[in-house]
Amino acid sequence: MSRKLPNHPTRMDQQQRLSQESWKVFQIMAEFVHGYETLASIEPAVSIFGSARYKEDNPWYGLTVEVAQKLSNAGFSVISGGGPGIMEAANKGAQAGGAPSVGLNIALPHEQNDNDYQDVSLHFQHFFARKVMFVKHASAYVVMPGGFGTLDELAEILTLVQTGKSRRIPIVLLGSTFWQGLIDWFGDQLLGEKTIAAEDMKLFTLCDTADEAVDAIFDFYRNRGVTATEEEQQKLLDL
Repeated sequence: MSRKLPNHPTRMDQQQRLSQESWKVFQIMAEFVHGYETLASIEPAVSIFGSARYKEDNPWYGLTVEVAQKLSNAGFSVISGGGPGIMEAANKGAQAGGAPSVGLNIALPHEQNDNDYQDVSLHFQHFFARKVMFVKHASAYVVMPGGFGTLDELAEILTLVQTGKSRRIPIVLLGSTFWQGLIDWFGDQLLGEKTIAAEDMKLFTLCDTADEAVDAIFDFYRNRGVTATEEEQQKLLDL
């Protein structure tokens, strides 16, 4: 059976699409500028990720509230995706503590509605602009159980730190019953096939309790300040 691609768009169609894409650049720039200006005062902060689908009666939800409140009381602003589930739990715990609760909201077809526990609330159209805000303003990551979106955020920060495009920060995976299988796969497959180095397995810490997670973050910063150095600030500018 013969195969043939459909006709190429006309030059007029191409020009119209190019014009639309050019204007889209300004929308993207506006999201970055607004995000940078709004979040400049919330550091130090911890970004917390996890599934939007967990309900309030789920143990992971309760653990997220606990760790977020402990971090907030310790002086860290808490950043979440602003939606339901683990995101809501993170903002709820943060708001019960002493530091700002931040939500980086985005419109999704099925599961993203703003939660009611945000002191600072931003709205994004573009995932990539939103993801930069999670990284740029975070002094640590706490990754709760979640789905593809959570794995995407975890893989992104691991890649940025591994490649030196972002500063080294604590990356805490909270919940060994959920994460141990993935970590074993990292060791058996990625490390076994030499697609990562042995040192890369030290980029994250596995914890089971809120206190362990908070201790892991403070242990990381025991001999240095939480604020990014000038060299690290430059890396964050070049994200």
